[in-house]
Amino acid sequence: MNLSQLFSILMARKLIVVWVFLLTVITTAVISFLLPKTYTATASLVINSKGSDPITGNMMPSTMAQNYMATQVDIIKSRNVALKVVEKLGITSNPNAKEQFESEADGEGNINNWFADRFLKNLTVEPSRESTVVQISYQASNPELAAALTNAFAEAYINTNLQLKIEPSKQTAAWFDQQIKGLRLNVERAQDKLSAYQKDNNIAFSDERLDIESARLNSLSTQLVAAQAQTIDAVSKQNQLQRGSTSEAPDVLANGLIQGLKSQLVQAESRLAEASGRLGENHPIYIAAKADVSNIRNLIGAEMAKTSSSVSQTTRVSQQTERQIESALSAQKERVLKSKTQHDAMAVLVREVESAQLIYDNALLRFSQTNMESQSGLTDISILNPAVAPAKHSSPKITMNILLSFVLGTLLAMVFAIAVELLDRRVRSAADLVQFLDLPVLAELGKNQPKKLSLLLKFRQLINKNKPTKRHLTNYQFIAK
Repeated sequence: MNLSQLFSILMARKLIVVWVFLLTVITTAVISFLLPKTYTATASLVINSKGSDPITGNMMPSTMAQNYMATQVDIIKSRNVALKVVEKLGITSNPNAKEQFESEADGEGNINNWFADRFLKNLTVEPSRESTVVQISYQASNPELAAALTNAFAEAYINTNLQLKIEPSKQTAAWFDQQIKGLRLNVERAQDKLSAYQKDNNIAFSDERLDIESARLNSLSTQLVAAQAQTIDAVSKQNQLQRGSTSEAPDVLANGLIQGLKSQLVQAESRLAEASGRLGENHPIYIAAKADVSNIRNLIGAEMAKTSSSVSQTTRVSQQTERQIESALSAQKERVLKSKTQHDAMAVLVREVESAQLIYDNALLRFSQTNMESQSGLTDISILNPAVAPAKHSSPKITMNILLSFVLGTLLAMVFAIAVELLDRRVRSAADLVQFLDLPVLAELGKNQPKKLSLLLKFRQLINKNKPTKRHLTNYQFIAK
C-alpha cells in the first residue's frame, strides 16, 4: 500500500477517521478532568559526602562518594525511615487511619508497616548527578499533606542517618569500656612485677646503676695497667741491684744524700792522698783522713743498702697492689655482669609495662573518640529547601494529555480506517486494479471536475504525477498509462 492508496482510504473513510479522532480527544479530556488531582511537594537535602568527620577528622575517599550517595537514597526509601514518619504523624492514633486500615487491609498485618509501605509507594527520591543535593518528593491528594509528609521523610531520614552513626559508636564504646578494665589490670600487674623486681634487687634506676658499675670497671682497669707498669719498673730496679750494679741503679743515682756523700768521699780521699805523700801512716792527720774516708764509705754503703731495701719494698708493695687491683677488677666484672643481667631482665619488665601502657592508652583514646561519637548530635546532612504546599496540582496534566490525545487520536483513526477498509475492500484507484486484479489500465475516466480544484484534489494529483510510470503490454501491442 502506497501513500496514494492510504490517502484514498482515509478520504473514503473520513467519517470514521473524524469520529475516532474526536472520540479519542473528548474521552481523554473528560478523563483528565474527572481524574482526582494530586499534588507533589519537594524538599532539597544537602549531603556532605566529602567532608571530614567532626570527631576523628578522617576524610572520606573520593572513590566512595558515588556509593555513599546511592546508599543514602536507599536509606531514604527504607521502611525504617517510613516507620519513623508514621510514628511522627501519629497515624496509629487517628481513628480515620484505623478505619482505612480495617477496610482496605481487612485488619491483617501491622498498621504501622501497612502505612509505611503505602507512604513509600508515593515517595520519589532523585539524587543530583553533578552535586550532593537530593530531591525528596511526595504525591498526595492534599497539598498540605504532601508537604507535611515530604518534610517528615526528610526529618526522619536525618534522624535515621544520625542513629546509624551513633548506634555502632555506642556498641563500640561499651565494648571498649569492658576491655579497658582488663587492660588497666594488665598495666597494674606489669608495674607491680617491675617494682617487686627492683625491690628484691635493690635497683632504683637500672641504666644509672649499670653506668656507675661500668665506670668503676673502667677505672679499675686503668689502675691495674698503672700498677702493672709500676711493678715491672720496680722488679727491673730490683734485678739491677741484685746483679751488683748498685751504684748505677737509678734510685741510687737519684739519691741526693748518696751523691753528696760521694762528693765528700772524693774530697776525703784527696786529703788522704795528700797526707800519705807528706806524712807517715802513724801521723794523726793521716789517720784522721783515713778514718774520714772509711766513715764516708760506710755511710755510702749504708745508704745504698737502704736504697736497695727500699726498692725491694717498693717491688713488694707494687706486686701486692697489683694483686689487690686484679682481685677488685675481677669482683667488679662479676658485679657488672650481674648488673647487665639485672638490666636485661628489668628491660624485659619495663617493655612489658610500656607495651601494656601503650595498649591501654590506645584503647582509652579510642574509647574517648567512640564515646564522643555516641553522644554527638552532629550530622553531615542539612535541609536546603523545606517542602511547601504546592499551589498547583502535578497530576493530571490536562494540557499535555490533550496534546497527546491528538497524536493518539490520529493514529487510532488511521488504524480504524484501515481495519474497516480491509474488512470491506473496495477499488479506490487505478493502482488497486493493477495490484489486486492484475489487469492493465487503458484509461482513467473521471467526473467532470470544476476548473477550480480543491486543495485535497490538487494534493492527490500531485501524488499521482510524481508516482513512477507502470507500463502494461496488451495483446494489441499498445501502451496505456
